[in-house]
Amino acid sequence: MRFLTTPATDLTYSDVFLVPSRSAVTSRLDVDLSSGDGTGTTIPLVVSNMTAVSGKRMAETVARRGGIAILPQDIPLEVLGAVTAWVKQRDALFETPIVMAPADIVVDAVHLLPKRAHNAVVVVDGGKFAGVVRGSDCEGVDRFSSLASVMRSNVLTLDAAPFDDIRARADAGELDPAAAKDATDAALRQAFGVLDAAGADFAPVLRGGTVVGALTRTGALRSTIYTPAVDGAGRLRIGMAVGINGDVAGKAEALLSYGVDALVVDTAHGHQGKMFDALHAVRGLNPKVPVAAGNVVSADGVRDLVEAGADIIKVGVGPGAMCTTRMMTAVGRPQFSAVLECSAAAAGLGAHVWADGGVRYPRDVALALAAGASQVMIGSWFAGTYESPGDLQVDAGGRRYKESFGMASARAVQNRTSGDRAFERARKGLFEEGISTSKMYLDPARPGVEDLLDMITSGLRSSFTYAGAASLAEFRERAIVGVQSAAGYEEGRPLPQSW
Repeated sequence: MRFLTTPATDLTYSDVFLVPSRSAVTSRLDVDLSSGDGTGTTIPLVVSNMTAVSGKRMAETVARRGGIAILPQDIPLEVLGAVTAWVKQRDALFETPIVMAPADIVVDAVHLLPKRAHNAVVVVDGGKFAGVVRGSDCEGVDRFSSLASVMRSNVLTLDAAPFDDIRARADAGELDPAAAKDATDAALRQAFGVLDAAGADFAPVLRGGTVVGALTRTGALRSTIYTPAVDGAGRLRIGMAVGINGDVAGKAEALLSYGVDALVVDTAHGHQGKMFDALHAVRGLNPKVPVAAGNVVSADGVRDLVEAGADIIKVGVGPGAMCTTRMMTAVGRPQFSAVLECSAAAAGLGAHVWADGGVRYPRDVALALAAGASQVMIGSWFAGTYESPGDLQVDAGGRRYKESFGMASARAVQNRTSGDRAFERARKGLFEEGISTSKMYLDPARPGVEDLLDMITSGLRSSFTYAGAASLAEFRERAIVGVQSAAGYEEGRPLPQSW
């Protein structure tokens, strides 16, 4: 990356822009978005380890589209083990439907429907497919009616056999990865055609009458574009966070035994002695997965964390939507300059950085990657989606939202200190650097996390083609960045109506 003119001050994403260059990249689909930092992701996006953002549904869905989610440190170990096992058992191609029994009632289905973007419940009786209940089927009926009384049994289903055959041939070595991808894409095109001809946007996928997943028209399209982030056994990837207090080695060892694909040693101020001790403890376990640590905003912080054992450095202090650190403490740094300096230091040491926080638009993600990040961590932007943890709520104006909160807020601190004595909990609760409750509204046009992934990655692919780059490494090398005024930034914003 190079600047058009040398900046005189630290910069954040809205202060800069990308200049187009001569390009030989003819299609956005020719762009490779793989991160190359050892995490196995095929798109450079990491779901932040925030309680209100990252859970099992988020982890599964994002991994199926090539990213990775990091589950937060304040979840009990046994739950993290169960979640890891659950995610590893999900299909890398088919979506996971909500499954209920015929005797279950409508009110429970209504509660579960917003957990998935496809707005459907698959009814299974005795292990076999029985029918489908859509959101519209639950309208105007007694909420305590059984699903058997409202479900539709004469609905379109898809057979898993064509996909099973392709997988079997690939496992037997009859198809190389490229040929298997082509065959899978052809099967997806055929499935899309069946759905489209039937005027259906959702169908359970069956294997001998047993439900093994679901497919939507949009999902079939996405699966020809995205490559899942999978481990060596073909299972979806997931990451976990550990703090710097308590038995760090014990918790990290347990997480590694569960089969997690990345460890994040996490604290707000990563450039401190306890972080170095925690990294040494984790490194003592000889983990075979990437170890990320942070957060820092300086080259010195990067060098010290890499020396202590980190493979990836989380960069960002105070840019997050739920964070009040900069207003409370004056500590932090404009994010673009922080990522630029830290990534240069990391590259010289054979390490990588994740740009953590501060992105509001796809352009910000592109700029973070141009500055040298291998991936971008996203938190609050993904909080307002079907797949984030928490229940969907509706405000007085009828707008749907989910609650979010910062991980240094009093609410998060209270969750993490639940095992402390009342006095200690109360005293720790006096210190907070985050918002304890915020409404994250679902975008009616993009209510699911996959919708946001589509928007972000389509913007990234276009950014790469404008720069003449076919890969992340080429993008970092070829990107040309200029500095702009607030008026210049405003000029680039679209207008919802004429002036």
